[in-house]
Amino acid sequence: MSLYSFAKGLVKSVLTPLYRIRVIGKEHIPGEGGVLICANHIDVLDPPVVGITATRPVSFMAKEELFHAPVLKNILPGLHAFPVKRGMGDREALRRGLNQLKEGHVVGLFPEGTRSKDGQLGQGLAGAGFFALRSDAAVVPCAIIGPYKPFKRLKVVYGKPIEMGPLKERKASAAEVTEIIMAEIKSLIDNHR
Repeated sequence: MSLYSFAKGLVKSVLTPLYRIRVIGKEHIPGEGGVLICANHIDVLDPPVVGITATRPVSFMAKEELFHAPVLKNILPGLHAFPVKRGMGDREALRRGLNQLKEGHVVGLFPEGTRSKDGQLGQGLAGAGFFALRSDAAVVPCAIIGPYKPFKRLKVVYGKPIEMGPLKERKASAAEVTEIIMAEIKSLIDNHR
């Protein structure tokens, strides 16, 4: 058993009953090929929650500092995490993310770039649009609807993949595609509160 599978089982057994996690729409995650899951970001637990509710293993970017921490530096790669330098265009992280998608893996992304302080959906950064336009991955919006309070219901809603063909044909910008992704996430939040 891989570290990822072991960790997923362990985390799922703790978080699912604690937050009464309900998953909606996981059938929208394609069973094969590259997938970019774009979710809102309301809590530090969002990456593991997406990881345990998705139907396939998910890779996430994690801030580079975590890869220098004594224990984490050995664990994070086994959890499919890869480093990103925050606050700048990290070309190496972008290349690694694109390669993951091109190799048919699932990459999880939080387009807001950081957690929302008030739980409201923030502005998306162009990185999500960059990955969506530069890969052939299915782009799946995801809404995490809290709060993260013990024994209160937490919903994770996966939407239908966003149709990228017309956006690529008309050469939409990364910022425009990110806006469309954020609008889809907002729609999932509004429809499932």
